[in-house]
Amino acid sequence: MSPLPATIPALVRTRVRAAVRRPARLTPEESEARIPLLRLCSLLLQYPDAELTAARPVLTAAVEALPSSPAAGHLAAFTTWFTGQEPEALERHYVEMFDLRRKSSLYLTYYLHGDTRRRGMALLTLNQRYRAAGWDTDAGELPDHLPVVLEFAALAGPGGGEAPLRQHRRGLELIHRALTDADSPYRHVLAALLTLLPPPTEADRAAVAQLLAEGPPNEEVGLDPYGSYGDGEFAPPGTFVPPAPAPPTRVPPASTSRTEGPR
Repeated sequence: MSPLPATIPALVRTRVRAAVRRPARLTPEESEARIPLLRLCSLLLQYPDAELTAARPVLTAAVEALPSSPAAGHLAAFTTWFTGQEPEALERHYVEMFDLRRKSSLYLTYYLHGDTRRRGMALLTLNQRYRAAGWDTDAGELPDHLPVVLEFAALAGPGGGEAPLRQHRRGLELIHRALTDADSPYRHVLAALLTLLPPPTEADRAAVAQLLAEGPPNEEVGLDPYGSYGDGEFAPPGTFVPPAPAPPTRVPPASTSRTEGPR
């Protein structure tokens, strides 16, 4: 049984706001022990709204109940900071770290596919993976949002459930490095997550360095200078999308009488 209190799963919600390596073989006990770690990472990376901040004592108790491990130590360091902050300060810090900085955005496919059409296919593939496993999100958040990916990993297990995390390991490394450079306590949550994944290869480290220097891929062919984001398309986090031009003004013909219809 998971050591998490029964109240915690009810808090898990989604909001609007790399090479794949074979996982190590885990015993059933080891697999079970990963569930509360993944779920806590998912919760702690969600926007600190009133519900989440009110649950800070429960979250702290859940972290303290974890068996000793590097991941548990990182989460304890985070909850120490998290419980000592004013709610407004938590909200400001979260927005600054995850909404205003492209290198620490929580949308994982952006780091692998950038501003290209392949990102849309990656999102579709993630949704199909979730549905094939019998899990349907509430559609309040994109499927690559890290808290969503973490909750799926907790529900589906270390094999297929954690595959999206392994696929996007380089993006996770970049987020962790950006949070570390910003001296954000959220770096502890990313550090806890990274302890659950295979260690980075030299190719991973080189790819992260390239991402830091150049950013994600950018698709320019067929796009206007600002990028075209129409129905069903989306811009990467932080991208300026100019508003669509207003239609030309048409003056109605003069009429001697006017009947106003229902509004």
